[in-house]
Amino acid sequence: MKVTGILLAAGASRRMGRDKLIISLGGRTVLRRSAEALLNGGVTDIIIAVSDATRQEAEALCAQYGLRTVNGGETRGDSVYNALKAADCDIALIHDGARCLVSEEIIRDSIRCAAKFGSGVAAIPARDTMWREGELVDRNGVMLAQTPQSFKYDRIMKAYRQAKDDGVQATDDCALYKRLYGSVHYSLGGVINQKLTTEEDIELFQKLTARERIGYGEDTHRLVEGRRLVIGGVEIPYRLGLMGHSDADVLIHAVIDALLGAAAMGDIGRLFPDSSPEYKDMDSLILLKRAWQMVRGAGYEICSVDATVIAQEPKLAPYINNMRRNIADAMGCDAGIVSAKATTPEHIGPEGNLECITARSVCMIRG
Repeated sequence: MKVTGILLAAGASRRMGRDKLIISLGGRTVLRRSAEALLNGGVTDIIIAVSDATRQEAEALCAQYGLRTVNGGETRGDSVYNALKAADCDIALIHDGARCLVSEEIIRDSIRCAAKFGSGVAAIPARDTMWREGELVDRNGVMLAQTPQSFKYDRIMKAYRQAKDDGVQATDDCALYKRLYGSVHYSLGGVINQKLTTEEDIELFQKLTARERIGYGEDTHRLVEGRRLVIGGVEIPYRLGLMGHSDADVLIHAVIDALLGAAAMGDIGRLFPDSSPEYKDMDSLILLKRAWQMVRGAGYEICSVDATVIAQEPKLAPYINNMRRNIADAMGCDAGIVSAKATTPEHIGPEGNLECITARSVCMIRG
C-alpha cells in the first residue's frame, strides 16, 4: 500500500496577515514541523503545494528529505487537485501545513481508516456550547473536522474531478468525498492538533513547541594570598583570594558554563579564553552578560538558575542574596528564579583544606 502525503502550503494567510508557514516555532518553521510530522508518521512520499512565499522553505525540505513540490492554486481545492494529479498511490493523505502539532498516532490512524473504510478524516467531538443566531445548537453528534484527511486515491480523485465538472468548491476534502459517496469515516483527531490561523494563536503555539534545555557548569579556583575574593559579583573580606585570569569569580563562571551548556554553545574557556589580554582581571559579571546576550539571541529565555558554592571558609551566608541579585541583574531576570547556596566540606578534600573553592550550577532555558 503506497501512501502519498499532500501538504498544503499555498494559502494566502489572510487572517494572519503574514505567511504563517514560515514562522519559526521552537527553532523550526511551521511548514518544517508539519512535513517532519508526516515523515515521523511513516509518510515518505510527500508533495507540497506551494506559493511564492513558501517555495524556498519547501524546496529546502525537498532537498533534505527527497520530497516534491507542485504549484498551489487559487483555492485550497485547486491546490489539492494539482497535487492529486501529480500523485501515484493507493492512499492520499491531505494535510494542512498550518496543523504543525499533529501527532504520529493521528497520522497513522487516518491512514488505517482510509485503507479499511475508504476514508479517514481526523476529527474530534464538539466540546463547547454552540449558538447559531441566538439559538442553542445541540452538539450531540457534532464533529469538528481536522486534517489529515486520508482517502483511497481513486475515490478522492473521482470526487475532485466530479466537483470540477460541477463547479463545486469546498473548504475541506471530506465534503467533496461525502457529496459523491454519501458518508465519511472519522478517525482519531486530537485537541492539540490545532490549526495556526490568527496572530492570537502564536502565543499558544510557542508555548506548546517550547524547547526546554538544561545545562550544567562547574568551576574551581585555587585560594592564594594577594588576590581579592570575589564570589557572585560580591567582594568578600578574607585573607585569601581566588587565582585566575579574570577576577576568578568561581560562582559566575559555573553559571556561565551551565548557561552555555544548556544552549550547546561551548564553554567559558572557548568564548573568553585566558590567553586573551582583553579578559585580564575582568569583572565576571560582564562575561555573564555577554554569554546571556548570545543565548538570548538564539531565541531562548531563562527559566531558572541554581548554584552551590563549596567552601570551608569564609562564611558566605551573609552575601548570598547579593549574589542572587547580581546574577539576576546580569541576565535581566527576576532574582526569584535565581538560587545560590553555600556549603562547607567539613574539612574534607581540597576545599576543606583551604586549597580552593568550587562552584556547581544548573540552568534551565526555554526557546
